Amino acid sequence: MTVDLQIDGAVATLTINRPEAMNALNAEVLSALDQHIRRVDEDASIRVAVLTGAGGKAFVAGADIKAMQGMKPETARSFSELGHRVFARMESSGTVFIAAVEGYCLGGGCELALACDWINASGKSTFGQPEVNLGLVPGFGGTIRLARKVGQARALQYCSTAEFVRGEEALRVGLVNALYEPGEVLTKTQEQAQGIASKGPLAVANCKRLIRAGLDLPQERGNAMEQQAFGLMFGTADGQEGMNAYAEKRAAEFKGE
Repeated sequence: MTVDLQIDGAVATLTINRPEAMNALNAEVLSALDQHIRRVDEDASIRVAVLTGAGGKAFVAGADIKAMQGMKPETARSFSELGHRVFARMESSGTVFIAAVEGYCLGGGCELALACDWINASGKSTFGQPEVNLGLVPGFGGTIRLARKVGQARALQYCSTAEFVRGEEALRVGLVNALYEPGEVLTKTQEQAQGIASKGPLAVANCKRLIRAGLDLPQERGNAMEQQAFGLMFGTADGQEGMNAYAEKRAAEFKGE
């Protein structure tokens, strides 16, 4: 398989497994990734998913240029649409997706990481959208997600210059959430994921839904959505369990109900 799936309790780890090609994305990889994301999304016992790349040299070094050579415009658009569908599935999922980045995270790889809920990375990681070097533009949502992550002017700078954004700068501009020592990113991210998985799953899923939806809404409508969700959580078994556990000074046992 070009994408491996491992499950440890409530945490799934998806690994892009094409180290001989720096984990470059082609239609086969995107389809395999889509299959695993669907499984994660449909399995209520999985609460957090970590995405990483095999080999240590790259998370994903980009889309597979050899596979793109000779594409006609309609074929290229279909390839772009496939990537958009797969990445949007992660965003709309109630599961939290975290990218654990070692090495190169370029082009389609950067776009895949941006589609996750946040990014943890090695201090020696390298990000970028170098498509203009090929006479192309990002095709998997990079122009939109990068601008929302680091701002319009900085996103245009990175896309138009094709410059690399390395560890410390990526942290400074908000592209990544945390930096770790090389070789530690996956373990640290999985530890973080296990911590999230111990929280109320309905609450975490609703936090993700509210924050993502709120980006595209006027503040008043976002506030109204939050008020509704806050009230509804009091009708859940998890909400009652969490408050009872706090009052009784014990660990809560959430069931996603």
